[in-house]
Order: sequence, then C-alpha cells, then structure tokens
Amino acid sequence: MEKIEFTINGEFIELLGLLKATGIAQTGGHAKMIVEDEEVFRNGELEIRKRAKLVPGDIIEVGDEVRIVLK
Repeated sequence: MEKIEFTINGEFIELLGLLKATGIAQTGGHAKMIVEDEEVFRNGELEIRKRAKLVPGDIIEVGDEVRIVLK
C-alpha cells in the first residue's frame, strides 16, 4: 500500500479536492466515481460524502492501494 502524507493549507480540504491534489483522480469526474464506487474510507469508516471536510489527523484509504495521512 502506498502511503502519502498531505499537508492541508487552511482548516480543511474537501474529499474530491484531496483525491485530485494527490493525483489519485485525474479529474473531478474521476474523483466522484471513486467515491460513488465506495472505495474511500475515512478513519476506518466508509465515506460517501463527496464534499466531506477533511481535517488534519484524518486517515484516508482508497481501496487497498493508497493511505493518506492528513497533516
């Protein structure tokens, strides 16, 4: 599993923005498909809100491929 540390500029980042900023999704449409396919987990729980506000300390997992630690 690839591990990424991502630093948030500001209080939060929306889930779709994170998927694009880390290169997991090439476009906004691709990011939406990843979330709709129920491949994203936030702190071990399924995350289906495309615009969920992610904060430092959250751990995002996309399938069994990527783990993102937010700072």
